[in-house]
Amino acid sequence: MSTARAVPTTLPRGALVARAWAGLGDAVAPLSNAAGRPLTRTVKLVLDPLVLRPVLNPEFAAGAVAAEHADALVSRILDAGPVLAATASWFVVLKKERRRRWITDGNPQDLYFQRCFELATAHGGPGPDAADIAADVLEEVHGREGPTVAALRDHLTDPANAGELTELLASAWAARAPVAVTAMATSPFLATCAVAPDRALFGALVAGRAGTAGAVGLHRPGVALAHGLTSRDVPVRPELGRGASKANLPRPFDRSILERLFAPLTNAAQRAGLADVPTLVRREIARSAGPWQLADEESRLVVVLGRDASADLAGPPAGEPGSAAARLRSRWEREAYVHRVLRMPSAAPPEVRADVRGVREAYLRRLWARVHGRELRHDPVAFDQVWDVLDGVLRSVILDQRDRLRSALEREAVA
Repeated sequence: MSTARAVPTTLPRGALVARAWAGLGDAVAPLSNAAGRPLTRTVKLVLDPLVLRPVLNPEFAAGAVAAEHADALVSRILDAGPVLAATASWFVVLKKERRRRWITDGNPQDLYFQRCFELATAHGGPGPDAADIAADVLEEVHGREGPTVAALRDHLTDPANAGELTELLASAWAARAPVAVTAMATSPFLATCAVAPDRALFGALVAGRAGTAGAVGLHRPGVALAHGLTSRDVPVRPELGRGASKANLPRPFDRSILERLFAPLTNAAQRAGLADVPTLVRREIARSAGPWQLADEESRLVVVLGRDASADLAGPPAGEPGSAAARLRSRWEREAYVHRVLRMPSAAPPEVRADVRGVREAYLRRLWARVHGRELRHDPVAFDQVWDVLDGVLRSVILDQRDRLRSALEREAVA
């Protein structure tokens, strides 16, 4: 007796993308890995936002795609074949011009993939004027570079500077004094900051140094660790550093001076307005010894506001309806992937379970990085920008967690 084979109701998104990509052939090899699949950055920077567009086509967003939408997903990628082939050709041209100019800063895929797609859409494949167009693009991307990672690394590792900078670090940390400020309640401002931010309340918190007061105890065993800002029991004085990797940055309080400045200096859009390297380094040394390892009271206050508003993410709801805490909690609870992971904690990939359980720590790390970057650009958070920053940080964490869950489920499905 024969048994009918069950028809799958969903198919792994990664497998569908790989099938479509294989149909494009060697023309997209510069955008592919050694196995012939699209590079992770190809999916993240080109296929998702520019071809599949899951925001407008939610049927393509999940890690498992309903069977009735599978052919449409494959067709969308295949239909984009000519522009993807042209994108790959432009990427080769830009990399060649990059090598000719001895440009080493930044990741070419991060910097050029979307620009190449724009060129492919506007011009098709590279023509006789391709070199001139590529030179213009590189000038636009790198021409207003400001300080570079290479210059930062050279400055920190130069023996002529390293001794003096090490002494500056030691003296800055030796001069740290216990915080002697009375704590202030942040709940009145957080209660209405999403809809009617109160300038006077925010100003009073800044004047009363509520951000600095909120740093009390960070030097005690386990406190900064519980906030997710360090992997150590107690934060220690940073090193100057010799190298950094954006994919493997330590937690904020564990970073070297080079690692603290690395991410902002790899963002071409941000670094044009930054100070010169020696000034950046000296300011970062001083900043590392301050409360919350930040320099400005407004920045410290925003971290304290975020710490207080995000408390509900890791425990039972306590915020008043309409408050920042309640709104953040509501956004988090609306996420389908959160419910999915919590329903199947033992079946979910370990890294995904850790993401959901550690959301508050991830939130505080992202918030610290956000306000640190604004300090470097001299762009303090104003009273009427606080909610946008707090909410935007959670959105960013959620998007990252969604991507990791989808990738993990796709890997499991393929396996």
